[in-house]
This record gives sequence, structure tokens and C-alpha cells, in this order.
Amino acid sequence: MLSRNDILNASLLIVDDQKTNVNLLEEILKSAGYTRITSTQNPFEACELYRKNEYDLILLDLQMPEMDGYQVMEQLKVFEKDSYLPVLVITAQPNQKLRALQAGAKDFISKPFDLTEVQTRIHNMLEIRLLYKQLQNYNKILEQTVQARTAELKASEARFRRLTELSSDWHWEQDASGHFTNIYGPVLEMLGIQVNDLLDESNTPQAAHWDQSEQTMLKNYISARQPFLDFIYRRHNPNGSQQYFMISGEPMFDSTGKFTGYRGVGKEVTASIRAES
Repeated sequence: MLSRNDILNASLLIVDDQKTNVNLLEEILKSAGYTRITSTQNPFEACELYRKNEYDLILLDLQMPEMDGYQVMEQLKVFEKDSYLPVLVITAQPNQKLRALQAGAKDFISKPFDLTEVQTRIHNMLEIRLLYKQLQNYNKILEQTVQARTAELKASEARFRRLTELSSDWHWEQDASGHFTNIYGPVLEMLGIQVNDLLDESNTPQAAHWDQSEQTMLKNYISARQPFLDFIYRRHNPNGSQQYFMISGEPMFDSTGKFTGYRGVGKEVTASIRAES
């Protein structure tokens, strides 16, 4: 929310080639309580002043020699990248109001000045302008927060994967259909296991098979969307040997609660199982 002081402390620039108009507007603004007022009778200075100070409101006369208010607004568009020109034009010709608005002005003040009209239009425009700037600042802070949070999540994920690599032989992910989408770790290549072999159901003599009862139990866990911890199952190799694996997994859901797959870790525990036998 904006306070009265927020509006009265806004920065204003008066651009008018007539000194009497400048003096009158300055007097109106000061009597209303505005404290940050700058003025120039040279329209060629307007853009440079705005570039340096980014005024909250520009009171701009349209009829000026050598460089009129329309030309000033065209130059201001170069500096105002968000395309919001905080310009309140001053004109004595009613037929120029529509053209001024089409050129980028946000409102207008008619000559000769009416004290109530001037103060009301300036106050209203400043309120809109300051709220607009607040929204811009909020969006910037929000964007920075999102970027920082994203970086934290990426770093956290990298740490998690590194810890996974240190504490297990591989980390795996499945989609909702049960297809493996990611497998991290060298153990598969070391053991001669292909990704497609992980759920191999082939009955060919050359194929290595998972123990059917254990595989069924594992599939039941997954079908029920249940987590499982340190589940041990066997792989029967064509040469008659067996390998033992221990895996843990948990279901994944998106923000709407929709199931998206599984993720987990695994390691070969053949040596430890044989040692216990």
C-alpha cells in the first residue's frame, strides 16, 4: 500500500518552455506538499534528465519551439524499456489530447490550469506509477528468489546424486509406465547388465533371469505405488551362477498428486550374501 508520504516524495520533472507556466506548476506542486521537483525550459534536456533520474512523473508541454512534446516522448521511449511513459501532457488545444494519448502520454492537463484538476490528475498518475514500480520491484525480487531457489535445488540434487554414488552402486528412475528413464553409475557396465535386462522376462537359454517370485513381489510393490527398502532379489546367469542385488525405491508424484514414476538406489550384494551363508 502507498502512503501519502510515498506520493509526496515522488520525483517530478516539469518540461515547459514558458517560465510563467513552470513557476505556476512549481507553486501548485509545492503548496500540495511535493518536495522533489525539477524543471527545465529546454526540451532537449528532458531525455538526459530522465535517463539520470528516472522521474516518477513528467509534466510535459506539447507546444514548444524547435522540439515539441511529441518528439520528447519519442526520445523518452528509448530510455523507458518497459514501454510505460510516466508522462502527463500539458495542452491548451483539446483536439491534441487523443493524439497525445496515442503517442504514449498517460493523461493530460488543460490550459489554463485548474488547481483542483492539476492536483487530482498528478496525484492519480503518481499513485498508478508508484504501484506499477512496486509491482516491477516485486517481480524482480520474485524472479531472483526463483533463480536462487532453482540453483539451490540443482545443487541439492547434485549433492544427493553424489551421495548416492558413494553409498550405492547406481541410482535409477522409472516413468509412470515402468520404463527406465535414468540410470546413474558404472555398475551396469561392470556387471555386463544392459538397461533392458533389468526387467528381463525372456525364457531363452542364453538369457539371465531374475528370480520369478522375487520379481513378482517387486512388481507388486511398484503396482501398489508403495516404497520399498533394501529389497534383495537374485539374478540367475546363463553359466549357472547367481548374483544378489539390494534396491530401495519410492514412488514420485507431481504437484497435483499424479503418479509420475519411481526412483531409487541399488547395489550388488553377492559377496556379502555369500559370506553370510
